[in-house]
Amino acid sequence: MKLIMKKPRLEQQYNNEIIPKMMERFGLKNKFQVPKLKKIVVNMGIGEGAQDFKVIEEGMRHLAQITGQKPVVTRARKSISNFKVRKGRPVGCMVTLRRARMYEFLDRLINVALPRIKDFRGINPNSFDSEGNFTIGIREQTVFPEIDYDEVNKIIGMNITIVIDSKDKEMNYELLKMFNMPFKK
Repeated sequence: MKLIMKKPRLEQQYNNEIIPKMMERFGLKNKFQVPKLKKIVVNMGIGEGAQDFKVIEEGMRHLAQITGQKPVVTRARKSISNFKVRKGRPVGCMVTLRRARMYEFLDRLINVALPRIKDFRGINPNSFDSEGNFTIGIREQTVFPEIDYDEVNKIIGMNITIVIDSKDKEMNYELLKMFNMPFKK
């Protein structure tokens, strides 16, 4: 028995609407020249995790609820005495999302989580790095509806990096804008 899965809404929008608009706007001749999302990396840096592993476990549980995928524990690469960090100790967790999960997460991020941020005025459009990737910092995990606020013992922030296969920042900005990313004016 073969399981038939429906494509995520944003993936359908990308294939049916965004590719033709981008080809027309930038004068591209081939649909493979249009920038494409490769992956989304969600990273939680948990400083107190070096002393108390329960904080890391809570962060991992919350990240798994948010992304729908089991996170990996990240460990310190070197010892830093000022921060009481030893080499090899856990300092955070991360998840790499691809394909359908990536599009589903991006849809929830844009349409549900970002509007729930208190005093939200938009995302800074200058957050592209030299490779064309876009990074967003979120201060607390409670903006995602999957997290029950009463269960939270520690507020943990996260970095969300959207990896795009093009280095052209203007095209990448336009791609995210067509996905309805709420940029500042």
